[in-house]
Amino acid sequence: MVFKKHALSERVTINSQNPPFFLSIIIPAYNEESRLPHTLPDVVEFVQAQDYGVEVLVVDDGSADRTPAIVKEFSTKYPYIQLLQPGHGGKGHAIKAGMLQCKGEYAFLCDADLAMPITELPKFLPPQKNGYQVAIGSREGEGAVRYNEPAYRHLMGRVFNLLVKIMAVPGFEDTQCGFKCFHRAVIDDLFSKQTIKGFSFDVEVLYIAQKRNYKIVEVPIHWYYQTESKVHPIKDTIRMVRDMLAVRRNDRLGLYE
Repeated sequence: MVFKKHALSERVTINSQNPPFFLSIIIPAYNEESRLPHTLPDVVEFVQAQDYGVEVLVVDDGSADRTPAIVKEFSTKYPYIQLLQPGHGGKGHAIKAGMLQCKGEYAFLCDADLAMPITELPKFLPPQKNGYQVAIGSREGEGAVRYNEPAYRHLMGRVFNLLVKIMAVPGFEDTQCGFKCFHRAVIDDLFSKQTIKGFSFDVEVLYIAQKRNYKIVEVPIHWYYQTESKVHPIKDTIRMVRDMLAVRRNDRLGLYE
């Protein structure tokens, strides 16, 4: 695998040669006591079926419910599950903490609701997918299937994507899907530069990846709409525009160099 030469940290150089795990699964969680008891068993079943090393990092974003306690219960029984508690700062804040601490050759971002079944994860990994630095789950295009999604939510997603294409990251049909995979060699480079702490953090990360000329691929997935979505159509659209303007400003200021 050939990467564009770029300044990476010493930790990345070492781990890219001999990472202790083949796969890290990073799950951001904020007040997920109702979901985790149902989704973590699916993650456990997936991990135990693999013949390679896997770590699961559940990053608690300052939950006020039993989210940390539930993760600790699972970690007692399954030591490869770890709880990280970087404090409350937003989804992007939690993911940055998990990504910079993970130790896998591949790091997979996974929403706590498992809207994409965990059994879809191998689509992002060799031998099904090779030679990329960033792979993003896509609910659009050939092979992708959306289940039970209301028309207004689909329209909202297309509006988001259009804004992203125009303002920040052209060329992709679905930048906001919560399932993404990164190769070890670029993790520190991308996430050490991340500044956005909210849910549009991935626009910034993909913007930096395009700026670096890293190879980004879309992976069509099967995705199931979850009725308890935390996305607000109006507030989050405004927030998205604000964040994309911040990304462009950061670039002009040289923060991604």
